[in-house]
Amino acid sequence: MTGLARALISLACTLILSSQALAIDGSAAFSDVATQARYDALAHNLRCLVCQNQSIADSNAELAADLRRQVREMIAAGQSDQQIKLFMTERYGDFVLYEPPFSARTSVLWAAPLLLLLACVGGAWRVIRRRSQQPIDDTSTEDVVGSKDANVGRSS
Repeated sequence: MTGLARALISLACTLILSSQALAIDGSAAFSDVATQARYDALAHNLRCLVCQNQSIADSNAELAADLRRQVREMIAAGQSDQQIKLFMTERYGDFVLYEPPFSARTSVLWAAPLLLLLACVGGAWRVIRRRSQQPIDDTSTEDVVGSKDANVGRSS
């Protein structure tokens, strides 16, 4: 075997072994397919409180690993999805859920996109209404046309 072949084999082995080191959860949490699917769905619907833009399934943070372990233990103990989400929200608040429930505390969060859209439409309507009520100034157009004609006459 040549030196180049050994180097390529060594590189391939390193890449294969290092891909397992980068995996968040190297193996399935449950042997049952339905329970694993339920675990995956819950892990993707719970927000990592450290990363804030990743689910606990996608995060490498230690807190996310602890939350994944907690979810596994709660599923193994027979708790429902609702009970698990209730536990997480009691402990970490509604922010832990990617889809927080509609309540008095979260009403602004849910209403903000609609209020912003209404404000933009109202602002655009006011600008259009004001501009349509302004008179058209024809003198500025004549000045531009007249100056172009004067320049044409001077160049010839």
